[in-house]
Amino acid sequence: MNTERIDTVEARAARHAALGDPSRLRIVDLLTLGDLSPSEIQTALGMPGNLVAHHLNVLDAAGMVARSRSEADKRRSYVHLTDTALQGLTPGRVERASRVVFVCTANSARSQLAAALWSTRSSIPAASGGTHPADRIDPAAIAAADRHALDLPDKAPRALKTVLTGSDFVVTVCDNAHEELGVTGHLHWSIPDPVRVGTDDAFDTAYDELERRIKELAPRLAAI
Repeated sequence: MNTERIDTVEARAARHAALGDPSRLRIVDLLTLGDLSPSEIQTALGMPGNLVAHHLNVLDAAGMVARSRSEADKRRSYVHLTDTALQGLTPGRVERASRVVFVCTANSARSQLAAALWSTRSSIPAASGGTHPADRIDPAAIAAADRHALDLPDKAPRALKTVLTGSDFVVTVCDNAHEELGVTGHLHWSIPDPVRVGTDDAFDTAYDELERRIKELAPRLAAI
């Protein structure tokens, strides 16, 4: 059991719980812009002093705020966010990989675009494969890559079994491939097949969704 990871998750949960009250969330919003005294927070939020003190104590207990004494009026203190106040409020890095392999049925559109997009976001190598590869990359996928100034390698679709190794991080980008592979894949992105529709809009929609998901995954995947 990874006790360090459990401790980190518990600390994240405490920060999320501290922010579960709208007033405390407003206080943190204010403190992202600058330091404030409790009385200034009271004025800004129109809140009684005893309630401000309660909320600050909760945030303090979660390690999100700290106080410092004013160098001018020693009776006055200022509240500021700690260096780790917002740490872990969004999902952190969760996996490690030596290579990412994107998979769809034909390896003619989505998985090819995904591998090319990944290379623009991460230094971890990427490849793609298909459970039932087509004879060629779909011309509309090439056109979509051109519209978005994406360098799509001129590689024929490949069977997944000729690409995959035991250490690959597998991302299925179509439902058919995911359901055929079952638990083999690490992640699944349910992205509709643009080839079935055949329009530029369908390919652009698939491209945009792949780009969004890759942008979110890349910083969370560490190289081995």
